[in-house]
Amino acid sequence: MKKLICLAALCALSALAGPLSGKRVASFTLPDATGKFYDVLDFRGKPLLIDFMKTECPHCQTLSRTLERVKAKYGDRITILSVVNPPDNPQTVSNYIARYKVSSPVLFDFGQATAAMLRITPQNPGISLPTLLVVDAQGIVREDLVYSDATKAAFEGDALFAVIDRLLAVKK
Repeated sequence: MKKLICLAALCALSALAGPLSGKRVASFTLPDATGKFYDVLDFRGKPLLIDFMKTECPHCQTLSRTLERVKAKYGDRITILSVVNPPDNPQTVSNYIARYKVSSPVLFDFGQATAAMLRITPQNPGISLPTLLVVDAQGIVREDLVYSDATKAAFEGDALFAVIDRLLAVKK
């Protein structure tokens, strides 16, 4: 029964593909709180999850817990990066990492990488958080998920596991 529910959630997620699905992920290089830089191109060859979040966002906090479960299940077969923008700062992120036991890098942006990746323009000025990009091993966005009632299973449940299983099953 659980597999049937996950399959139904996966079908529902596929029907909700966002505007970035099928497009190459925008390139970026961003620092973490220690000053170490992460370049998205360094992660080609395995699936990458990019989480755009804010430390005060309750749905972002839930997604962080889900991403930790993902990391525990898949280990180094996938990479997870979280991206924050001001007003988040090293102190708010440090507190967040400690509170939610986040083990993946949290990167700092001042809006440019986020704007490029999420295609923020004067005509499309907003961003909904959390937003999760599921990128395949070749750098193509396969799922562009924004938290809503329709995508809740990916952010809070097990539907994200089916998406990752599908990516890992693709032969290179």
